Amino acid sequence: MIYISAVGMLSALGNDMATTAINLAGNFAPGMRPDSGWLLHGKPCWTGKVEADLPEIPEPFAAHRSRNNQLLLAALQQIQPQVDEAIATFGRDRIAVVLGTSTSGLNEADNRIAGQAENYHYYQQELGDPARFMANCLALAGPAYTLSTACSSSARALISGQRLLEAGLADVAIVGGADTLSRMPVNGFDSLESLSPTQCAPFSKQRDGITIGEGAALMVLTKTPQAVAILGVGESSDAYHMSAPHPQGEGAIRAIRMALEQANLAPGALGYINLHGTATRLNDRIEADVVSQIFGDTVPCSSTKHLTGHTLGAAGICEAAISWLLLTQPVPLPPQDFTLTVQDDTLAECGLLRQARPLSGSAIMSNSFAFGGNNTCLILGKHNG
Repeated sequence: MIYISAVGMLSALGNDMATTAINLAGNFAPGMRPDSGWLLHGKPCWTGKVEADLPEIPEPFAAHRSRNNQLLLAALQQIQPQVDEAIATFGRDRIAVVLGTSTSGLNEADNRIAGQAENYHYYQQELGDPARFMANCLALAGPAYTLSTACSSSARALISGQRLLEAGLADVAIVGGADTLSRMPVNGFDSLESLSPTQCAPFSKQRDGITIGEGAALMVLTKTPQAVAILGVGESSDAYHMSAPHPQGEGAIRAIRMALEQANLAPGALGYINLHGTATRLNDRIEADVVSQIFGDTVPCSSTKHLTGHTLGAAGICEAAISWLLLTQPVPLPPQDFTLTVQDDTLAECGLLRQARPLSGSAIMSNSFAFGGNNTCLILGKHNG
């Protein structure tokens, strides 16, 4: 069994785990707001911004200076004591780093092209840079690599870190991911007609696309028993379409069933499902169908993307961090917010939460379904051994 010994996170929902817990309970995201300067032709949109004062990248690592790596460094500072303890206990060559991203330092490249940035280095935008930066920053000599599978990237990073520990290739893994606001993905989603001009509204009749957010989260994985364990994981790739999910959700179903089987849990044993719930027409309809097919409407579920925005490559780990928070602190399950919208009653009944309630049960599932049919499912649970 692999366990989670520490979690650090910052997003539009909060700058650390403590403020994230408070804001999650209050259904309040200070960084979710109207924004400008991202879309072509001056079009407005909403974004989910991190409002923290981010740490500077030290001079020895100047080639890695990007907002993406600053987000990672801020998350690392939240788990530094556990990381230092792991290094002292196992040595720097037994600590792995596996991260996920979809933008890396792309915004620095964009600013350079626009003549708004100096001292640009290609390292900043390389997809592999986050793990390289983190390993160099901590002087680690274990396995270190970055995954980029769109919106499932950081969930796959967690799964990969788990497997490294199970295979004996490392004793501790620092896993997670980060993504930063950038004009290219914002305009890309707008060109696909998948970007909402207002705050996203998952599972509502009025839903019209995603709100892009930025954020980072890191977890320390260990074989030493902790309060929360990784009970099961599932992965699949249906490769149905470049940007649309499979109409019957075949890959999503495989990933969920794989995670349940690995966790040795019946569907009704879950206490909550954190849905992928992007607020696009197709994603929400198909995910509701899939959850209804497997769970009926008995397991409470909701999407938290109206509070974080869709953090793209960081979404999987950010939502796993929220799941960890719900398992370890008396934070009520977050309801789906229909304050300004109406729930889409044409969607399959899937247990969608309308009001906050305490967690009942000891296991939580978190879904991430990405472009290209990259599907992941994580089940975290309380460990009382």
